[in-house]
Amino acid sequence: MELLGSPLRTPYTQPRSTPTKFLPPIPTASSLQNRFPPSPLPNSFSSPWMPRVTKPTLGPAPRSSQRLTPREALPPISHQTALSTRYTPGDWYRSNLTNYKRSETARHTAECLTADSSRLIQDKYQQTRKTQAESTKNLGQRVNDIMFWKSELRCEHDKMVEETNALTGMKERLERALANTEAPLQVTQECLLLREKRMGIDLVCDDVEKQLFVELDIIRSCQERMRRHLEQAEAQLASNRLAQHDVERDLANKQAAHRIDEQCQQLRNTSTGISYFRGVERVDATISVPESWANFTDKNILRSQSERAASAKLRDSIENLLVLTDKQMQHQFNCVNLAFTQRIAEMADAKRKIQAQLSKTLQEMFHLERSIEAIQKAIRDKGFPLKVAQTRLDKRIRRPKMELCRDPAQLCLVSEVCEINETIQSLQQRLRDSEDVLQRLAHNKSALEHELVVKSTSLFIDQEKCLAMRKTFPSTGRLLGYV
Repeated sequence: MELLGSPLRTPYTQPRSTPTKFLPPIPTASSLQNRFPPSPLPNSFSSPWMPRVTKPTLGPAPRSSQRLTPREALPPISHQTALSTRYTPGDWYRSNLTNYKRSETARHTAECLTADSSRLIQDKYQQTRKTQAESTKNLGQRVNDIMFWKSELRCEHDKMVEETNALTGMKERLERALANTEAPLQVTQECLLLREKRMGIDLVCDDVEKQLFVELDIIRSCQERMRRHLEQAEAQLASNRLAQHDVERDLANKQAAHRIDEQCQQLRNTSTGISYFRGVERVDATISVPESWANFTDKNILRSQSERAASAKLRDSIENLLVLTDKQMQHQFNCVNLAFTQRIAEMADAKRKIQAQLSKTLQEMFHLERSIEAIQKAIRDKGFPLKVAQTRLDKRIRRPKMELCRDPAQLCLVSEVCEINETIQSLQQRLRDSEDVLQRLAHNKSALEHELVVKSTSLFIDQEKCLAMRKTFPSTGRLLGYV
């Protein structure tokens, strides 16, 4: 049971400063004599119980005294000396009374001082126990506060580590997705370069080329957004590590303080390792108060939570970007392939038509060549009748005199020669016309053959080169960065 209040004060104690020792000083005889003055005695005595006698000087005993009897060895005492060393009975009684009073007073003072000292010891003991218990309680409360903030810091540290690992994984996915977009970009650029090798009229800005340029713009735009998010992820990771470092440092300080305060709380009066450290209470090495101490840790936790929220928001943004990139690239990939398929079908149909026209042209040229040969043969065949008719006319010119008659035979031969000449001329004109048509057919045949080569080349580029390369487009898992 603790005693409260201050010890009782006796009327003989004087106000004094706090003693450095547990027990008050023992009063001396002079102080007691000052407090309780003795009763007056005759001036002839310096002390109430001792006579004023001069002490004899002791010296070496003579040799003859060794053989004397005790009676013979005592010196003689005169009557005057005996009367001067005697006290009266009143003096004797007063001396005894004075001694009694002094003894009682000293005992009473000692008893009061002993009781007061006991009360003081008990009161200071209880006060020391109360103060020590209060200090232990405060240390325990401090240990509980440190444990609370330690748990908060440890929880926040674990969450920050988890968030940092998640953001690191998302960043690696983004890097893989960015690397996987290089292959489609190269395929698109290669398709554009290959289609530049088309010839003639096929070197046209068709729907395939437009879709390829759209795909090129989409891929580059996606790559640019990925690079920006990658830079943001690196900056956010640096901020996360800085906040995590502050939390770890604060947590380490809390652990050290918890260990020290827990040791201090467990110290008892019987513990080992306790010692005096003079002047340690005058050393003030504190740099914070409980409010600033709690605010410091709270700020670290709030900053870590803010960075975690920003990191989670960035991860969601990266995830949405990857999904959008995969959706856009896959859609445009299908659009380009569809345009290629339609263009290939158009070129294949044009090629078939050109081949049909070329076949018909060749057939017509064959027939025209046969006709030219027939015309040439007919012209050659008309030479013999013309020779016959002209020979007849030439021979009839040699008829004598009046025999040169314009008879029907002469008229028929002249008519025959003219008719044959007109026939030859008409056949020659038809031959020239046929040769001109044949030349035009040959020129058309060359054009058709060239167009056939152009269409074959374009078809080979689009079908065998471009479309074959586009069969190896990255899968959705690659574009999302999982592979």
